Amino acid sequence: MSEMNREGKRTARERMAEERERQKARDKRRRVLLVSVTVVGVLALAAVVGLLAANSGDDKKKDTSGPVVVPKGASGDGGLSIPLGKDSAKSRLTVWEDFRCPACKQFEDMYRSTINELTTQGKLKVEYHLATLIDGNMGGSGSLRAANAAACAQDAGKFAPYHDELFKNQPPEPDDAFGDNDKLLDLAGKVEGLVTDTFKKCVNDGSHDSWVGKSNEAFQKAKLRGTPTVLLDGKDIFSDQKNPLTPQKLKDRVEKANQ
Repeated sequence: MSEMNREGKRTARERMAEERERQKARDKRRRVLLVSVTVVGVLALAAVVGLLAANSGDDKKKDTSGPVVVPKGASGDGGLSIPLGKDSAKSRLTVWEDFRCPACKQFEDMYRSTINELTTQGKLKVEYHLATLIDGNMGGSGSLRAANAAACAQDAGKFAPYHDELFKNQPPEPDDAFGDNDKLLDLAGKVEGLVTDTFKKCVNDGSHDSWVGKSNEAFQKAKLRGTPTVLLDGKDIFSDQKNPLTPQKLKDRVEKANQ
């Protein structure tokens, strides 16, 4: 075989290999584009609804500049996390949530029973961090008001059941129903023993508004991808698309850590 023919075949093989790599790159860009278009569409809708909310005159003024009142039993740096479960648990789940966030509701609806089971068994400790991402994206004050009410429930030792009620009764994302303290108090009535004069005053006074503001600042500074962000023993386990988390996988990992 002549040197020219060998060179021609080698070049052809190289061209085929290069074309395969280019096709892989195009396929990857296409997948990324499909995801991006979906996200952009959601954000575009959020921007429109947020603009309408901002122009409606119904948005309550949000002031989180006052003294920071840390909820009873809060832990972590600055007391910005609300713990659930025993300190002796060998696995730790860190969850960043926004009570107005639809994806957070989906996470809670899917994993709530598993998380509650594992914490009750003493195998998992959960650290909840609250953010106000949707207020910032869409206008309104429901994220802040709900987070403050949840912190008030923590003062009363009722965070977990009230947290669950908020997500079970989450309004549609554009609906700022949680911006109404009366709505939050109505939902508190579903939690036995929560509604007291002290709790009502805490909710209506926004006693933990500044604490919520600090928690949201921590969320922003951490440059997290969004809500929910879910870390198991420090590793982000909720955003892995190649190996998506399931309740059973979460249970298996926690069980393995506790062996």
